Amino acid sequence: MKLTVDDFTSELADALRHYEKFVVCIEKTPDEFLASMKSLMEKALKAFETRGEGMRHGIALDRQVTIILSEADGAKPLCGIYFNLHSPYRKKTG
Repeated sequence: MKLTVDDFTSELADALRHYEKFVVCIEKTPDEFLASMKSLMEKALKAFETRGEGMRHGIALDRQVTIILSEADGAKPLCGIYFNLHSPYRKKTG
C-alpha cells in the first residue's frame, strides 16, 4: 500500500489546531505551518518507505516540528508530531 500525505489528514488537522491554540511565537503563519507540515510529512513518508532493514521509523524535522512515523500492526504507521521547544532567550552554545 502506497501511503500519501492525505492518509494523515486527521493528524495534520490536530497539529494545526494545537498550533493555533498553544504555540505563541513561531516563525510561521498557520498557512505556512500547514504547508511546512505537508512537506515534512512527505519527507517522513519517504524516509519510512525507504528505511533500512530492521529500522522501524521514518523521521523528518525542521527547527519547529518533528514528524515520526513508526511501524504498527495495521496498514498505516503510527504518526507522532512534536513541536520542538525553543526560546529566543536560550544562550547560544559554541
